[in-house]
Amino acid sequence: MVEEVFAGLGESCQADKITQKQVYYFSLDEVKKTVTLSPEGVLVENGKTVEDADCVCKTSAAFFMKIWQEGYRPGMADFLSGAIKSNNPFALQTFLAAFGK
Repeated sequence: MVEEVFAGLGESCQADKITQKQVYYFSLDEVKKTVTLSPEGVLVENGKTVEDADCVCKTSAAFFMKIWQEGYRPGMADFLSGAIKSNNPFALQTFLAAFGK
């Protein structure tokens, strides 16, 4: 399920919502992806392909799908409990907006 989301990012990207290049690293259980967003489009790569991503997101695949499919937005309690971890939560909002989420 998570793999299908990443495979479809190119088609669902709203490039007009992306003002600058940002690199995201997702660690979702066994799925590891590096996603580069730029005004030119989306690049999805398997694994961690950069040393320092602008935004790192670590959570379970199930929690990610809840965010992606159900529109759930993590709150402070989710971050404090460790259900989701990120070095840049605001960039995660930008990521979701780039895909109309």
